Amino acid sequence: MYVAQPVLKMTTANKITLARIGLIPVFVTFAIYYGRSVSAGSAQEWLRWMAVTVFGFAAASDGLDGFIARRFNQRTELGVILDPIADKGLLLAAIVALSFSNWGYELPVWFAVLVVARDLIVLAGGLALILMHGRATVRTTWTGKAATALQMIALVLVMLQHEALRGRISLFNREFPIVWLDIPVLAAAMFTLISGVGYSARGIAQMHAGGLGDPTQWPKG
Repeated sequence: MYVAQPVLKMTTANKITLARIGLIPVFVTFAIYYGRSVSAGSAQEWLRWMAVTVFGFAAASDGLDGFIARRFNQRTELGVILDPIADKGLLLAAIVALSFSNWGYELPVWFAVLVVARDLIVLAGGLALILMHGRATVRTTWTGKAATALQMIALVLVMLQHEALRGRISLFNREFPIVWLDIPVLAAAMFTLISGVGYSARGIAQMHAGGLGDPTQWPKG
């Protein structure tokens, strides 16, 4: 006898979030192929603009799914899980892709290492708190929000690859080459580092508050 299977129902907000996750590999593909065209000496600008467009749609969908979830009462536990995965996935994928894909101006590799390391440390700290203390309280700080905003700004400026952001500066009667794109990248790096230190300090404080830093609580033997 045929038994009808339950139909998986999903809210519109969650569908948009899943679509954003699906756009991540599409963006990375365009970014890599554009980098290859630059390396080959015949930059295919349409590939860069496709990467910019896909990234723009994915970034814009972040606000859209949140608005729909609030406006039409579509907040779900699945959405709470998927939304940060989509946000972090898009940001990290873009940072890594633009650090290794041979664009005219690439993000420095150390920047990608810094951002990924910060997020891994925060994730590992949260998991450690849950395993050892039963819970973890992670509150977004203003430095964390500033780091995310500056990372996004740096990404957009790098993808635009505007020649006006390259020039020379005169100091002491000498000219020095300067890449203006380095400025937003350095600003993003600074706040990423500051927020990482702040999150780590709060995580350690929670561990001590739970008695995990007290040597008298360690089993004897």
